[in-house]
Amino acid sequence: MQANGPLNCGRAGGAVPASERRCREEDTNIVKKYHFFGMMARLKLINRWSLMRNTREENLAEHSLEVAMIAHALAVIGNCYLDKNLNEERIALLGMYHDAAEIITGDLPTPVKYHDDRIRDNYKELEKEAQGTLLKLLPEKMWGSYQDIIYQETTAQEDEYLLKLLKAADKISAYIKCVEEEQTGNRDFSSAKESTYKALSDMNLEEVGLFMEMFMESYGLDLDTMSKDLHAD
Repeated sequence: MQANGPLNCGRAGGAVPASERRCREEDTNIVKKYHFFGMMARLKLINRWSLMRNTREENLAEHSLEVAMIAHALAVIGNCYLDKNLNEERIALLGMYHDAAEIITGDLPTPVKYHDDRIRDNYKELEKEAQGTLLKLLPEKMWGSYQDIIYQETTAQEDEYLLKLLKAADKISAYIKCVEEEQTGNRDFSSAKESTYKALSDMNLEEVGLFMEMFMESYGLDLDTMSKDLHAD
């Protein structure tokens, strides 16, 4: 569908009564234009791991999808294996937007971001400003649906645990990247792999342990091996 022209969302034939013009732009000057999703589309232009030698570049769009998928899986594991009642869809949505502010701030390398308390605190403030800027790129009527997702903050007890799982999903995604790079013979990620694994272990989350046990091995296998296992039964 072309974007350069008024959208006719009325009846066939184009004759739309005034009461049914909610979706039609007869005068393009009446409807304000918003840039939120145009900005979100730029996630794919921002590469991660900028201080590392990468065999394959990873952009924020890829990372955000992977984190959303893993976070969703952690919630499902919690519900299916640990008798919890976690909101699976919500954590996936939080994962999709967890690095949205980096469209404005860029991806600050972890060693820099956490070099000392001053840098960490200043970056947090910058991140909040960037999140606020993104929110204002939406129509004000939509702010209520996006605010807590973009800011990634909540006081609800359930959401506090979801955010812990989300942080773990972010770490698992980083660990996967380290594994994939190491498999190509790239030793630049060896230290990051060890520190990321330790960080995951220190979280002491049962969902993480089960995910690693059930799914992590696959990231070290080639396609032929995984395909054989599909037909093993």
